[in-house]
Amino acid sequence: MRRFLLAVSLLALSGTPLSAWTAAAKAPVKAAATRLAAKKPSAVRPGAMIDPGLRQVIDDKHRKPENMARDKYRHPAQTLTFFGLRPDMTVVEMIPGNGWYSEMLIPYLADQGHYIAAVSPKATDDFKAFLATDTDRYGKAQVVPFNAGQPNTFAPDGTADMILTFRNIHNLLGSPDQPGDGNAPQAFTDWFRALKPGGVLGVVEHRLPENMETAREKKTGYVKRSTLIRLALAAGFQWAGASDVNANPKDDHDHPDGVWDLPPTYQAGEKDKAKYAAIGESDRMTMRFVKPDPNAPSDANAAPALNTDPAALEEKAAAPEKADAPEKPEKPESPK
Repeated sequence: MRRFLLAVSLLALSGTPLSAWTAAAKAPVKAAATRLAAKKPSAVRPGAMIDPGLRQVIDDKHRKPENMARDKYRHPAQTLTFFGLRPDMTVVEMIPGNGWYSEMLIPYLADQGHYIAAVSPKATDDFKAFLATDTDRYGKAQVVPFNAGQPNTFAPDGTADMILTFRNIHNLLGSPDQPGDGNAPQAFTDWFRALKPGGVLGVVEHRLPENMETAREKKTGYVKRSTLIRLALAAGFQWAGASDVNANPKDDHDHPDGVWDLPPTYQAGEKDKAKYAAIGESDRMTMRFVKPDPNAPSDANAAPALNTDPAALEEKAAAPEKADAPEKPEKPESPK
């Protein structure tokens, strides 16, 4: 640990640019991702302060009752607090589906911040119809196109404070007939470019245990932590922590139709429905990544902010705290 802090101090004194440090750290990306994936996720701090404004939009009676009923699976207050959401941020929500998170994010950011929804062309009309249901609450939202596999500009380069993506990584990885990581690398590259230095990428995704076959990622909706970390590090992000707030230990990750057999989809219909209901919604990982900031302070107390070496970050990580007892996690929306 002392050797790592000394290395950071020497870097600051030598004037070596952070880009050189990042390039050197990104070389062993796959091995680093595997080491980080093996770590137990940090918990959302028990009793962490929830912004009263965030709590207000979560509890707002204007939300759809069926959406509020799923709060116990998605833990929006804890999840968004873990990501570090503030009301003055410019936030891009990727592929927002039917607007479950948008219903809270848009009014929360309306006065001081800026909400941007990145929506696929085929879903644009439906999302705009959702916004039109309450122009007073959703009128300040901006909609931009997201074309999977192509370069996309969600906001002027280096201007977004936060990018959020909920249960979309498996869609970006694609189907078994798509080679490699599908459309995911391009998406991570676009997210990195859109964020400010120090900006946050917050990801929630169905979690595939590391000891299961990687090929299942393109069939079941579950994704390995090591895959997510590898994709993020390759794009230039640094790993900034994980939470098990959306974990579900009852989920054995082994269902004929993947996550879609679980509630609320019940893709198998009445077959084994009671069993899937008892499991609840899918086991999920909640991950936070940061775009390195070359202007961050280089003193010892700020060393983790400069850290782009996953092995050193792993050594620095604090001992996990006990998580708030997670309730049943959730399922993907329509195509998710």
